[in-house]
Amino acid sequence: MKFTDGFWQMRDGVDASYATELRDLRLDADRLTAHAAVKRVTRRGDTLNAPLITVEAFAPAEGVIGVRVTHLAGRRRPGPEFALPGATEDATATTRRDGPAAELTSGPLTLRLPTEGDFGLEFLGADGRLLTAAGRKGTAFATVAGGGHHMLAQLALGVGETIHGLGERFTPYVKNGQVVDMWQADGGTNSEQAYKNVPFYLSSRGYGVFVNHPGKVSFEVGSEAVGQVQFSVEDQVLEYFVVAGPTPKDVLTRYTALTGRPALPPAWSFGLWLTTSFTTDYDEATVTSFVDGMSERGIPLSVFHFDCFWMREYQWCDFEWDPQTFPDPVGMLTRLKEKGLRICVWINPYIAQKSALYAEGAEKGYFVRTPEGDIWQWDKWQAGMALVDFTDPEATAWFQAKLKTLLDQGVDGFKTDFGERIPTDVVWHDGSDQERMHNYYTHLYNKAVFELLEKERGQGEAVLFARSATAGGQQFPVHWGGDCWSSFGAMAESLRGGLSLSLSGFGFWSHDIGGFEGTPDPAVFKRWLAFGLLSSHSRLHGSSSYRVPWEFGDEAVAVARQFTELKHRLMPYLYGAAVAAHRTGVPTMRPLLLEFPDDPAARTVDRQYLLGPDLLVAPVFSEDGRVEYYVPEGTWTHLLTGETVTGPGWHHGTYGFDSLPLLVRPGAVLPLGADSARPDGDWTRNLELRVYAPEGTGDFSRTVTVPDLTGAPAATYELVRTGGTLRVTADMDRPYEVVVVGDTSLDVVMGRAGTAARSVTAPGAP
Repeated sequence: MKFTDGFWQMRDGVDASYATELRDLRLDADRLTAHAAVKRVTRRGDTLNAPLITVEAFAPAEGVIGVRVTHLAGRRRPGPEFALPGATEDATATTRRDGPAAELTSGPLTLRLPTEGDFGLEFLGADGRLLTAAGRKGTAFATVAGGGHHMLAQLALGVGETIHGLGERFTPYVKNGQVVDMWQADGGTNSEQAYKNVPFYLSSRGYGVFVNHPGKVSFEVGSEAVGQVQFSVEDQVLEYFVVAGPTPKDVLTRYTALTGRPALPPAWSFGLWLTTSFTTDYDEATVTSFVDGMSERGIPLSVFHFDCFWMREYQWCDFEWDPQTFPDPVGMLTRLKEKGLRICVWINPYIAQKSALYAEGAEKGYFVRTPEGDIWQWDKWQAGMALVDFTDPEATAWFQAKLKTLLDQGVDGFKTDFGERIPTDVVWHDGSDQERMHNYYTHLYNKAVFELLEKERGQGEAVLFARSATAGGQQFPVHWGGDCWSSFGAMAESLRGGLSLSLSGFGFWSHDIGGFEGTPDPAVFKRWLAFGLLSSHSRLHGSSSYRVPWEFGDEAVAVARQFTELKHRLMPYLYGAAVAAHRTGVPTMRPLLLEFPDDPAARTVDRQYLLGPDLLVAPVFSEDGRVEYYVPEGTWTHLLTGETVTGPGWHHGTYGFDSLPLLVRPGAVLPLGADSARPDGDWTRNLELRVYAPEGTGDFSRTVTVPDLTGAPAATYELVRTGGTLRVTADMDRPYEVVVVGDTSLDVVMGRAGTAARSVTAPGAP
């Protein structure tokens, strides 16, 4: 929200009060409390009829400093609040006076508050470098004509500093110059609205900022005061956390430690998902023809998803199979599972009036109500739709019990759609604030479903396909990008959304291969196949048309087969990256900023990413195959062809539908599985270690750990090059192969069941 009219004036009806002068300061052992006047105090009379702003600083976790700014403290706080599982009551901060300043330090981060002159807050890194500061107008409140009261803060933008994150946003990847409001909306991928609003941003200078407010937070990212990031809430209190680096990876590690790390999805979920699509006609015969068609064409399939119309029309969600199209659901699911498939079904948190569950939920009081005590309803999406109140533990248990019936039938996971259309003119069971609950509802919804899956299937076997989320929602993977068009432009905007989400703490992300709305041109579909199967999770899904590859020609079938098999062979590497996301918060799909923070060109790249630490993926967004892509420093090797390109610099190329820029980082060791038929096989059986030795003859060492299906280490390989010899040792007695790429002079010595070693200039595709 903007408050000023240019630099000198305020907008009509706005009156702002800025923390101007420190009047009182208290230092406790681990907390700093300041009171600031909003005008200069030259005599006692100046303290009358004038507000104070209270500023408290503390550390909820190591390397994180919280700032709570309060005007009037007496407002009722009905919640909800973001859950912060990593916050600690133990002292993680120290305070001290340092000449004309007071300091609070937590780990590598220091807050410095000058005790003389203008009021301000400075945030310093471990080396004493200024990261950002709340300066002359950095701490304030504003009143707006009509009674609105807003708390606001401004943190300085350095020259050349870029801002990223703020949830899954499809607008430009670099957020500088944008107005970004945290407000859940079902707006598709081609608008400024977002399904996943996360009030956290990451700076290229190596720090992050999390605004601890689940309701509407308005960000002005250099868009009101061009040298400031401003954020405001309509409230009497504003709390924000500055998160230390020094690297962007460190920021995400600390942020996700505070707000929750992603669960580790099951390995089977990384395979290819196929759906019925949305409004298409389908029954068991259709589903079986799709599944058998994939098998007959040699395209490995891991998950089959039933979209909305597995239930009867006008009755979503009653969680009962439509008897006209699926008269024997248990038998059908058994038959599908005998083909080696996992099953996912679509749900949302709304109950239509025609459903028998409506009467049951209404009688028990499980729906959100109006202030007058009526059940809140409308006819959008479903006729007479009511909303399950997840602030009521009994309503949550009731909802979970309905889903458990489906799990007992053989369902393995749920697509938790919607969760954004949450009214603000309602009363919640626990008295939650309507505005704060609008964004937070999705967290309770996805949490309820995910926890049921963990309870019934066990940790490591729970997986969602969720559309909406907010801060902390990364704990319940996987999330997908929502409703996009079937075009190259929508493919690119989907990627921008995924990159922004990954810099908001989310470790796993997917999108509808081919696009959702409309029917893609075969060229779009084939290009999207490569992109989708080089994402953490891969799903074929559409709205009014099917997404089986043969609908788009024989070449689409071949491309689908090739990249599905490639992903399966990459699983020892990819699941290792998934384990890292689970343990550290560093996402599987990584913007170049994460791996190359000191490369100015890498900070703004929004059409490519790293899959794990060592694979650079540049999707092709054109029918003719022409693409420009950025290569960071070093000599990178194309995984499929063995060709090399050198960076730093931009490159151009033309690629067939069976290829794209897919480059391996110099010095990488890729563990490749032998099984291309499934994502959850035995990865240590006949493993290939493909070594991309760094340039030159210098010594190097690498450790490669291949996980098992639980994420625990299954095998560890140590590689050490000394002079012209590469020694490879394993901690288990199973056959493996070493392929050295690009340096045919190395002598490879293998230990513990190594079977073969060879050096090649240009290896074949995995």
